[in-house]
Amino acid sequence: MAAGHDPGHIELGHIRDGYPALAAWIARDPDNESFVFRKFDRLGARNLLHLQSRLIALEHEIDQLDDEARCSNDFERQQSSRRWETLMKYSRDPNRPEKKRLEKAKELQALLREYYEVLLLQAQIADLKFPSSRVLSTFRDYVEGHALKVPGMDSAPIISGRAKDMLKDETDLVALRRAADEDLLSKLLQDHWAFQKRRTVDPLDRTTIYKGQHIVRTVAAISMVLAAILLIGAIISLHIVTRPKAKLGMVAGFTVLFAFSVALLTNARRAEVFAATAAYAAVLVVFVSGNLGAANGPQCFVRLEDGIFKTVKCPS
Repeated sequence: MAAGHDPGHIELGHIRDGYPALAAWIARDPDNESFVFRKFDRLGARNLLHLQSRLIALEHEIDQLDDEARCSNDFERQQSSRRWETLMKYSRDPNRPEKKRLEKAKELQALLREYYEVLLLQAQIADLKFPSSRVLSTFRDYVEGHALKVPGMDSAPIISGRAKDMLKDETDLVALRRAADEDLLSKLLQDHWAFQKRRTVDPLDRTTIYKGQHIVRTVAAISMVLAAILLIGAIISLHIVTRPKAKLGMVAGFTVLFAFSVALLTNARRAEVFAATAAYAAVLVVFVSGNLGAANGPQCFVRLEDGIFKTVKCPS
């Protein structure tokens, strides 16, 4: 089917029919990492600035009405600032200033709610992360159609108009979902996963698909094996070695290896890396200080001067 299409007019066919094909491509990712869109930071900031300016102006108008009521010789007008029932009573009269004060209060309620909603939404969007370079390069390759091999043409964009440059500014892009694990080993496997499949007949779509859950399980298995090796290997090594200085050097070396493994194979934060490394080092120190790894035979207590006891090898 793919061989029957003319690459020069592939964008006119059913396979690359613009937004329908692009939407299908985005939805095809089982991990939804391809949901990458612009967040329009500049327009979002401008919208917030406009709402803020409207609130500032409204705040000034309300303050002026309050000052006028405070300085007025009309007792009921002064009371409207202290008593809600008075404000509601005189706000029914279109000739009274209380009506305008109530209208401004209602306007404030609606505008302030809109401002807070936009502010919270903008905060949530600001917390979203950028797409990974792997996803972004794949997205660009498909949208821009760089796989086209036709003399005189170097690409066949799937969409046209101003929207064709939607991926140009990567700092203005946001990924609705990123990979579950972003440690170095996971990123390495994501970039070089051997079990990828191509599920399309579009000759301009070079996208390969795999399930991120497979990488998560692989990294978990590797981490478990490495953790066991670092712990069991350290215990066996410290059991075999008898020289104190050599043991101290091995404890330091295994601790450094453990710290690197936690930092490279997990998403642990710095504090968590320190805590895990300290716990691992404590286990090794207890093992060494307890002399469990030395084949010295039974131990006996010898009383020295001033009631001090010392542990020595029992005589045969």
